[in-house]
Amino acid sequence: MKILKPKKLKKNDVIGLISPASSPDDLSKIEEGVRYLEGLGYSVETGKNVGKINGYLAGSDKERIEDLDSMFKKKEIKAVFCLRGGYGSGRLLDKIDYNLIKKNPKILVGYSDITALQLAIFKKTRLITFSGPMVVSDLINQIHNKSEEIFWSMLTSGKKIGKLKSIGGKEIQYMRKGKGIGTLIGGNLSTFVSLIGTEFLPKLTNYVLLLEDTCEPPYKIDRMFNQLKLSGIFDKSKGIMLGAFNDCIDENSEKNTLTLGEVIQDYLGKLKKPVLYNLSHGHIKENLILPIGLKVKLNSSKNYIDFTENAVS
Repeated sequence: MKILKPKKLKKNDVIGLISPASSPDDLSKIEEGVRYLEGLGYSVETGKNVGKINGYLAGSDKERIEDLDSMFKKKEIKAVFCLRGGYGSGRLLDKIDYNLIKKNPKILVGYSDITALQLAIFKKTRLITFSGPMVVSDLINQIHNKSEEIFWSMLTSGKKIGKLKSIGGKEIQYMRKGKGIGTLIGGNLSTFVSLIGTEFLPKLTNYVLLLEDTCEPPYKIDRMFNQLKLSGIFDKSKGIMLGAFNDCIDENSEKNTLTLGEVIQDYLGKLKKPVLYNLSHGHIKENLILPIGLKVKLNSSKNYIDFTENAVS
């Protein structure tokens, strides 16, 4: 199946806002997000079920699917931005109209729990989506200015993306030197692992693996890394890119524990392939937008990643 690239965003285009997982805790932030996008020259349409709350979900599965389908169905909507992550995207995967998305390819942006949607959509349609800043979680919440600049550049320019290095004070570092090239697959670690063994995980051939997470203690990271190891996912990859793993500590200081660094070293330190870490991606203000499904070159000897083509057409 051929890779699908969405059309680039242009000024005055309509951006649709949805909450496919959890709802923003402060609903006033939704209006703040609308004002932010309109201030940049875009029109905004908010999903009719946005703002609904069903426990830890942003409304029922049916309501969240209705908003997703509606945004891809409406011709005037040119991009779909997620308001936040949380939990719940995975509950939608067996209910999505993938043919609708394939016939109406559009920009889709999110990360964290939205990883489930992105991987399933790539598996079923081959549409490039974007793991990056969300409206309430990031764009109106002290996002780093360089992250914001790269975000809009990637979505509005048909030029090749090129090399990406560090943002702010975060420097990409290597664990294993080398070069690799493959399709960028991955996102949030815990969400990625939840798709193993399902029909919604893309075929893992000639791929570079991207992983990030937040607020998971080292033993849980260990458990998930072990599942990736036993599934052959580390070994089969062409390279590994680790984003931010912020607040991944054991809060019980009296408890015996391995550190996050020791866990990562145990699983990735002896792999005979390039491994980069400290990439500016994940639950941080220096959140770098990355195109899921696009081919990426990984150079851990010189600490950069390189996209040699455009992500939007």
